[in-house]
Amino acid sequence: MKQTQRLDKILAHVGIGTRSELKRLAKEGAIYVNGVKVKDSGMQVNPETDVIKVNGEAVLYREFVYLMMNKPQGVVSATEDNRDRTVVDLLDDVYAPFEVFPVGRLDKDTEGFLLLTNDGKLAHNLLSPRKHVPKTYFAKVEWEVTESDREAFSQGVTLDDGYETLPGILKILKSGNESNGEFSEIELTIMEGKFHQVKRMFQAVGKRVSYLKRISMGPLVLDPNLELGQARELTKEELLALQHAHTTLEG
Repeated sequence: MKQTQRLDKILAHVGIGTRSELKRLAKEGAIYVNGVKVKDSGMQVNPETDVIKVNGEAVLYREFVYLMMNKPQGVVSATEDNRDRTVVDLLDDVYAPFEVFPVGRLDKDTEGFLLLTNDGKLAHNLLSPRKHVPKTYFAKVEWEVTESDREAFSQGVTLDDGYETLPGILKILKSGNESNGEFSEIELTIMEGKFHQVKRMFQAVGKRVSYLKRISMGPLVLDPNLELGQARELTKEELLALQHAHTTLEG
């Protein structure tokens, strides 16, 4: 980030107003920088060191935001859609100026962890197929999941289009029984993000996923206190872990 930027650009970025609105606010004497009334809303300031106030309220500038969402079923992982509600539609209006986007996607009927940010460089590294970022899912599967399935996944399976997946780590939490109508419950960690990959991996071994939820991505684990449809900013510790992973991935 540049050391100095136009004041109106900074204020517009955090949603204070448009450039014309900010010009008007400056004329009205509503904007101060370091205790001095601003006459020119286009002046250069340093958002990291200068104290900016609008109508007496201090402005907290951030170039990037990082959000963890517990995505519900029925919404799509996109910034806009002509038919369905999107994950961005679920966010508080305060995040609108930052123009965040989902990092990767979850299927419309899949729940769970979704990272949203406006940090394109970090998103690119997390999504790059060469980076092999681990993603862990909880699933209910019809019906019995066996040790032979676990072994098959550990070797990688061939999907319906002939693609051979990287090895996955399958943990059987509960082995179901079709005669009793019991679903198996599993956790699966994969290093890729092919379309419908988890569902298609189970199809490859003759099983069907009836419920799917992503519980982690890279170093980040879904906050159990987040209700479906809720989002929160990453904690300082989570952001540091993500940035460390990002640096490692770059290297």
